[in-house]
Amino acid sequence: MAVPFIHHPAFDANFDPRHRFPMSKFSRLAEILVEDGVVGPAGYHVPAPALPGWLRLAHDPRYVDQVLFSAVPPAIEKAIGFSVDEKVAMRSRCATGGTVLAARLALAEGLACNTAGGSHHAGRDGGAGFSVFNDVAVAACVLLADGDASRILVVDCDVHQGDGTARIFAAEPRVFTLSIHAERNYPADKARSDLDVGLADGLGDEAYLSALSEALDAASARSRPDLVFYNAGVDPHRDDRLGRLALTDAGLAERDRRVVGYFRERGVAVAAVIGGGYSRDIEALARRHSILHRVANEFA
Repeated sequence: MAVPFIHHPAFDANFDPRHRFPMSKFSRLAEILVEDGVVGPAGYHVPAPALPGWLRLAHDPRYVDQVLFSAVPPAIEKAIGFSVDEKVAMRSRCATGGTVLAARLALAEGLACNTAGGSHHAGRDGGAGFSVFNDVAVAACVLLADGDASRILVVDCDVHQGDGTARIFAAEPRVFTLSIHAERNYPADKARSDLDVGLADGLGDEAYLSALSEALDAASARSRPDLVFYNAGVDPHRDDRLGRLALTDAGLAERDRRVVGYFRERGVAVAAVIGGGYSRDIEALARRHSILHRVANEFA
C-alpha cells in the first residue's frame, strides 16, 4: 500500500524570492515528488484548513484570533520573521491541517508524510522563528482530545531546538518531547524538552547517527508511544544557510530511515513533517526535503 503524502497549494504563500524564508520550496517539493514518481497515481491527500477550535487547544485564543483576523502585534510578527496577512494565516492553517491529517492517516496506515509542517518555535502565546502555528502541537492536542492517541512522542531532528513544542507540553505527561539540535544555534533561550540532545558545531554523519540511536532508545523506553510525530528538518545539512552541523544527503537519508524504521519495526505509527531547511537554491533545497518522502516509500 502506498504511503500517504499530504499537500495543499496554499502551503506556498508566494513570498518574494529574496525573503529569508524560502517559501517557494513547498511548491517545488510537491512538483518534484510527482515528477520523480515518488507520489503515486492517486496523488496527494489534500487537507482542510485547521479549525479555529483545534488551534485553540495549543495556542492562546487571543493569539489565534489575532492570526485569523490579520491583527498580530508588530512585536510578534518581528519574532516570527514576516507579516501575518490573510494568505500567511491560510497557509498556516492548511499546514496545520496537513499535520492533523498526516497523524490520522498514520494511525490508519502506519506512516504518512506532510509536505509542510514542523513549525516548532510557535509557543502557546505567539509565534516565533518563521512559525505561526505549532502544527505538531495542535495535531497532538487534537488526537488526545479525540481519544485517537493516548501517548505521543515528538522526535524533533530539526537543527534548531523544538522550544515551542517543549514549552506547550511541559506539563502534559501524555506527550514526550525529544529534541536533537545544534546546541549553539537558535533559539538562544532554550526550553527544557523531556529529552534534549545538544550537538557540537560541525558534527558529521557518523557521530550524529550514533547520538540519534541512543536518543531513540531512551525516548522510546520512557514514552512508550502509540504515535510518533517526526520533524525531519533538513537544516542539519552541511550546506544549509542557517545550520551549524555537517550532515550529507546520505546522512539525512539514513537519519530518516533509522527514525521511521525504529518505530515501524515496533508497530508504532509515524506522522512525518518536513521541518526547516534554508537555501537560496530552491531546487537543491526542495530535493533535500524530498529525501524524507523517498525514504518513506521504502516502508510502503
